[in-house]
Amino acid sequence: MKRVVITGAGTINALAHDVKGTFAAMREGQCGIGPLEMRDVERLAVQIGAQVRGYREETLFNRQQLALFDRFTQFTLVAAREAIGQAGLEFSGELAARSGVVLGNSGGGMTTLDDNYRSVYEEGKNRVHPFVVPKLMNNAAASHVSMEFNLKGPAFTVASACASSNHAMAQAFQMVHGGFAPVMITGGSESMLCFGGVKAWEGLRVMSKDACRPFSANRNGMVQGEGAGVFVFEEYEHARARGADMLAEVAGFAMTSDAADIVMPSKQGAARAMSGALKDARIAREDVGYINAHGTGTAANDKTECAAVADVFGPHADKLMLSSTKAMHGHCIGGTGAVELLACIMALREGVIAPTVGYEEPDPECALDVVPNEAREARVDVALSNAFAFGGLNAVIALKKV
Repeated sequence: MKRVVITGAGTINALAHDVKGTFAAMREGQCGIGPLEMRDVERLAVQIGAQVRGYREETLFNRQQLALFDRFTQFTLVAAREAIGQAGLEFSGELAARSGVVLGNSGGGMTTLDDNYRSVYEEGKNRVHPFVVPKLMNNAAASHVSMEFNLKGPAFTVASACASSNHAMAQAFQMVHGGFAPVMITGGSESMLCFGGVKAWEGLRVMSKDACRPFSANRNGMVQGEGAGVFVFEEYEHARARGADMLAEVAGFAMTSDAADIVMPSKQGAARAMSGALKDARIAREDVGYINAHGTGTAANDKTECAAVADVFGPHADKLMLSSTKAMHGHCIGGTGAVELLACIMALREGVIAPTVGYEEPDPECALDVVPNEAREARVDVALSNAFAFGGLNAVIALKKV
C-alpha cells in the first residue's frame, strides 16, 4: 500500500479567502459570524451566519462561467486553484489520465434553486435558464474542477450531510493508498446561506440566534457557514521524487453508521469511528495530541462527542486538546470537514492549536481541554478530524506530521 501525503491546500470561508489568512484568523481566535446579508432576511427567525464577505465573483470568473457556476462551485474552484497552485502540479499525459477529484457537498446549488423557485412561484415566470440543472447538480463542482485542471481519472461527489467532505477525502485517500491514482484532488464545499436554505434549517430548531458556543454550558445551537476547503492528496514517493513540500500525512480513516436515529447522534457510533481511524492508521491513542471536534454547539452533539472521546481515549482524554472551529467559520455543512482539516494541518505543521471561541461556562458533561477562546502553541504529531452527520453517518480522518 502507498503512503499518502497532502501537498497542497486551498480555502475560502468566512474567516479569509485563502489558507494563509485562515491560519492567521484561527491563531487570533477571530469569529466570522455576523448579521446575514440577503434578500428577505427580515422574514428569518435566525439572522446570523458565517458568510464569505468581500467576495467579488466577477473578478474571478467570466460571464460564461458565471452562467454555469453556482456559488458552491465558485468556492470550490477558488480553493482548488490555491491548492493545486501550492502543490505545483500540472496534469498531462499519464498523470492526467490517472488523477481525479472527489468532493463532498450536501445541498448542491442551493442558491440556484432558491433563485429559480422565486422566479417560477413568486414572480410567475414560465421559463428558467437552460443551465439551471447543470448549475445546481451536486457533482457540478467536481466536474468543473476536473475540466479546469484536466483530471481524467475518477471524478464524483459524495453527499452524506455534514460528513460529506470527510467521506470524500476518505475515498480519495483510498484511491491513492491503494495505488489506483497517484494524485487526487479532494475536500468539499457548501453555500446554503440563502433565504430557502436558512428557512429550512430553522425548522429543525437547532440554530442559535446569537452565537455558536461549542462545549460551553450556555450554548444554544449551531450557526451556519459557507465556504470550501480543497486539498491535493498525493502518493508519497511521487511527491518526494519531485521535491514537493508535504504539509501532512494522511495516515488512516474510518467510517461508521449509528443505524439508530436520523438526527440524534450515538456515542457508540462516534467512538467506533475514532477507534477505527486509529486502528487503520496504526496509531496508539496516547500518540494523539489534537482532535478537531465536530462540535456543533448543540447539546446533543457536544455531550455525545465528549463522551465518545472519553470512552476511546480513557485516561489520555484528559491530556488531549479538543477544539471546535465552527465557532469561528460556522458549520459549513457538506464542506465543513474540509475547512476544519486546515486546523489539523496548522496544529501539525505550525504547532498552533485553533481555539474554541465563544466559550463562556464550563459544562461538567464536556470536561475536556477544549482550548477555550485563545489559540495555544503545542507540539502535535498526530491529529484527528471528526465529522458526525445527520443520518448517523460518521467519518474520522487521522493525520500525522511528515
